[in-house]
Amino acid sequence: MAEVKLNQNIFDIKVKNHELLKLAYTAYLANSRTASAKTLKRGEVRGGGKKPWRQKGTGRARFGSTRNPIWRHGGVAFGPTGEQNFKTTLTKNMKRTAVAQALSLANQAKKIYIGADFTPKEGKVKETYAYRDDLIKTAGYKPSSRDCHALLVVPEKNDLVLRATRNISELKITRPTYLNVFDILNADAVIITKSALPLIEAWLDVKEDK
Repeated sequence: MAEVKLNQNIFDIKVKNHELLKLAYTAYLANSRTASAKTLKRGEVRGGGKKPWRQKGTGRARFGSTRNPIWRHGGVAFGPTGEQNFKTTLTKNMKRTAVAQALSLANQAKKIYIGADFTPKEGKVKETYAYRDDLIKTAGYKPSSRDCHALLVVPEKNDLVLRATRNISELKITRPTYLNVFDILNADAVIITKSALPLIEAWLDVKEDK
C-alpha cells in the first residue's frame, strides 16, 4: 500500500501538558464504573425488633435494638447504597481534542498503522490473522509479542467483522466516532483502515492552537 499522509492537526499535535488526557482517561474509567456495592442500613437489617435487655438494673448500656450500627451484624452507617453516580462529563470539544492528542502521542511513538480495509468474507478468526500478517508485510506492523494489544478502527462493525474478531482477546475493534483516550493509550498498536481514516479526520479536525 502506498504511504498515506496523515493530517497534522490530528496526528502531529504538540501536547504541551497531559492535563486534558488525564481528565479524559479518568472520565472513561468513571463512566464505566457501576455502583454495585451496597450495605444494609439500620432499617434494612432483619431482626432487632425486641429490646435486647431491660432498660435499667443490668449495669450495661441502654440499647433498644440489635440493629444498632455499633453492634456486630447491625446496620452500616454511611455505607454505599448502590445508587452512587460516578459519571463525569466532558464537553464535546474536550473529548475530541483529547482523542487527537492521544493519537498524536501514539503516532510519535510509531504505534499508528494504516492498513487496507478489513473485509472478512466468512467471519472467521483466521481471516483476522491473515489480515494482520498482510499488514506486517505491507505496513511494517511488527507485534512485539503474542500478547500485543491492538486497536483496530473500522468504518462499520457488521456481523462478519464482529464474528471474525470477537474471540481474539488481544484485539479490540471500534468505529472512528467511538475512539477514546483509554483505548488509544493502552494499545500497543493502533491500526486504522484506509476507509476509516477520512472519517476520523472529519470528526477530529482539531486545530493545533486549541
